[in-house]
Amino acid sequence: MAAAKLSPADSLSFCLAQLTAAAGEGLGGGKDTATNETPLGRALLALRTRHVKAAGGIERFRARGGLRPLLAVLRRAAATGPAPSQAGPGSAPSSVESAASGPAPSPGPAPSAVSSSTPSPPALLRKTLDLALSILANCCTEGECRAEVRRLGGIIPLVTILQCVKTDSIQNRTARALGNLAMEPESCGDIHSAGAVPLLVEGLTACQDSQCRQSVVRALRNLADSPQHRLALAKQGVVRPLAELLAAAPDPALTLALVRALLELSRGCSRACAEQLSLGGGLGPLVSLASHPKRAVREAAILILANLCAQGLVRPALGNAGAVEVLLGELRRRRDPSGASAASQQPLVRAVCLLCREAINRARLRDAGGLELLMGLLRDPRASAWHPRVVAALVGFLYDTGALGRLQALGLVPLLAGQLCGEAGDEEEEGREAASWDFPEERTPERAEAGSFQSLRSWLISEGYAAGPGDISPDWSPERCPPPPEPASRASPSLGPTSLRTPRALRPPGRSPAATAPEEPWGREGPALLLLSRFSQAPDPSGALVTGQALCGLLAYVTGAPGSPSPRALRILARLTCNPACLEAFVRSYGAALLRAWLVLGVAPDDWPALRARPARRSQHQHRELGEMLLQNLTVQAESPFGVGALTHLLLSGSPEDRVACALTLPFICRKPSLWRRLLLDQGGLRLLLLALTRPAPHPLFLFFAADSLSCLQGLVSPTVSPALLPAIPLDLDPPSPCLYEPLLGPAPTAAPDLHFLLDSGLRLPAQRAASATASPFFRALLAGSFAEAHMDLVPLRGLSPSAAWPVLHYLHGCRGCRAALGPVPPPGQRLLGSEAEEALEAAGRFLLPGLEEELEEAVGRIHLGPQGGPESVGEVFRLGRPRLAAHCARWILGPGQCPRRRALALVGLVEAAGDEAGPLTEAFLAVMMGVELGARVPAS
Repeated sequence: MAAAKLSPADSLSFCLAQLTAAAGEGLGGGKDTATNETPLGRALLALRTRHVKAAGGIERFRARGGLRPLLAVLRRAAATGPAPSQAGPGSAPSSVESAASGPAPSPGPAPSAVSSSTPSPPALLRKTLDLALSILANCCTEGECRAEVRRLGGIIPLVTILQCVKTDSIQNRTARALGNLAMEPESCGDIHSAGAVPLLVEGLTACQDSQCRQSVVRALRNLADSPQHRLALAKQGVVRPLAELLAAAPDPALTLALVRALLELSRGCSRACAEQLSLGGGLGPLVSLASHPKRAVREAAILILANLCAQGLVRPALGNAGAVEVLLGELRRRRDPSGASAASQQPLVRAVCLLCREAINRARLRDAGGLELLMGLLRDPRASAWHPRVVAALVGFLYDTGALGRLQALGLVPLLAGQLCGEAGDEEEEGREAASWDFPEERTPERAEAGSFQSLRSWLISEGYAAGPGDISPDWSPERCPPPPEPASRASPSLGPTSLRTPRALRPPGRSPAATAPEEPWGREGPALLLLSRFSQAPDPSGALVTGQALCGLLAYVTGAPGSPSPRALRILARLTCNPACLEAFVRSYGAALLRAWLVLGVAPDDWPALRARPARRSQHQHRELGEMLLQNLTVQAESPFGVGALTHLLLSGSPEDRVACALTLPFICRKPSLWRRLLLDQGGLRLLLLALTRPAPHPLFLFFAADSLSCLQGLVSPTVSPALLPAIPLDLDPPSPCLYEPLLGPAPTAAPDLHFLLDSGLRLPAQRAASATASPFFRALLAGSFAEAHMDLVPLRGLSPSAAWPVLHYLHGCRGCRAALGPVPPPGQRLLGSEAEEALEAAGRFLLPGLEEELEEAVGRIHLGPQGGPESVGEVFRLGRPRLAAHCARWILGPGQCPRRRALALVGLVEAAGDEAGPLTEAFLAVMMGVELGARVPAS
């Protein structure tokens, strides 16, 4: 097949030459009688249909310098003057192929003659503009072309064409070119400065062609590239016509373009944007589009609704339109394990929390299951960044009794307690425009008060926000109120609107402004404390607040706050400890023991058993005073007739766990001897506590609490019975007694031995038969009886090492306190089981030497339970299984000057050493506390 003949218009050089000629000479030119086209028209058509659309064609067109003459052609067309308006909107051709063709007169100063066959100039101008604008719009899809068009000043001609030529096709292509140029931030600013926005809005309302509207909407969307530009667009009335178009149920393509533009315009939604969207009737259609089958439309509509929630003035209308249910449903869907990512949930979480600021929306949210959804967010550690916002939203339900009951049943209180010391979220602060619309801004320039303000003031007084009419001004609202006057600025003029700020705390009822205390700090923990305070005001808040988790959260905040803790937290603790209904809960949950350990002793759960590194606490004395005050409150409740009955019932008729908890708590909150003696000593509470030491711990700090409780009980018993502690005398300062065995030793003994004991090691130890037989019934029978050893000068002693035999020989010869008993005792830190000390003790028992046993036990106690010994030594000593040593261990733990941490660590070692055998441990503590001596033996005569 023969190749088709190429026309001159197929050449890019020919097209560029025609553009250059038209830019220099004008838009007219001679008509080709064969094709009935001008050379410029043929060039533009070839550029549009062949060169620009070809692969790499735009880059070649730009590199050959085609943009400059193309813009010059557009400038000449714009300078020709406004197009005639006799053609109605939409009557102009929408494509080049449907445009009328014909030569146009030269735009020079002397117009050429027009023949009868030449079409009218507007038709030729429209065709030229259609082609040139289409080429420019296509070229502006590439970044380098957009930059060069801006450098060549191509924005102003486009704005001029937009203003002068009111034809749908021209408006469509101009808007498309401007929309492409707006993709560059610099060009976007120039388009705004050129005044294109009002012209685009005018074209949007005037044109009827859907393609033209889509191009205009897209251009407006691209112009909303920054918060400043979005605000400028909203102030120029862009949003309302978009909303009105959306309400008119346009075709699907235009609907998608509208929701995409509204989504961009509603980012960081301004007041003007929200007002226009509401006045334009766009809320209802957006709610309907939230269930659109097309995903892009559906998600854009949902995000627009979420963005609108940032404006309080439109939130009631959103609720009426059904946005609450829509947003909750979408958030619930995205919260599903197979749903969207956490980042996509953030705007919905923010919107749902903002909806909680109006009463009407709170009711809808509660009925739609929103409380459960918010609680799910609080429980999710992955949503920790949103927790402060969710807690602040729940403050809106502060006086909704039904909602509070539901939240408490869902476990809100422990979560709030955990929020007190949690990390701050990364959520941005909301502006004044996001404040609750239940309290709209209402200003009265004069002192005359409007009726609506009088109603609002009456409601504030009835709800306790204000004590009387003089407490608030017509400008008051819970979200915006004047700050208290500073002493130095009392003579200054009245505060203006710009000086208003969000209050940190509401004024308590019944106080006048002059008598109001300094403002309480309102930090990140403020909402959680406000809700906890509301829960604590219930008649019986014990089930929610007097639990281990809730108390730990409150105490961690009070002791760990960077600055001074909020007085509200202290009032919550005081309110709980003064409530008789909470007494049993404090006992069951070990709350009283926790208060004493954390506040009075300074030992938090994190500090046990290993001490956690933390900065020095400068306010430890304040914590101690607080703890003593709270325990005193509990003491008042415990010693009241109601408290006595409650504690007696717990100890005698409660569950095993409750009885142990009651016995442990009694020494902390009972000061009446008749009460604690009857419950702990007479009715077996102390024995019950001691038997529980070797069982599984019901609380992580149980052994610490138990050691502290036993010490406190010993302090109560001490006026009548005081445990005899080992003397704290250093061994090097304790003068030894004279040694009576030493004269038998050495190569030249001063007293001649008549007997030698032979050990298994072969060592021979000198002795005197008469002294040895007198010291012990065993040796009396062995050396002076009918046994063969009575006639032997070398008597074997089996199973005895030299170190263990040394104190035996000293004791047999009358040594008492010569320090021979210290020899087999290892230093602190070494094991006693299997040591020579244990062997010496066994030998003393085997040889019937109770005095030596006592002396050896005292030596073990002096070394391992003295100043050089530590808590770990207590368990080692107890493992020897000696009743007197067990009593020494109990005395060490119950000692009045002992460090609480060391005391508790010693009890831990004691319990580990006791194992499952609770009897010896229990008897040792009972003997020490009751003043009974264990292991006493009467020596044989």
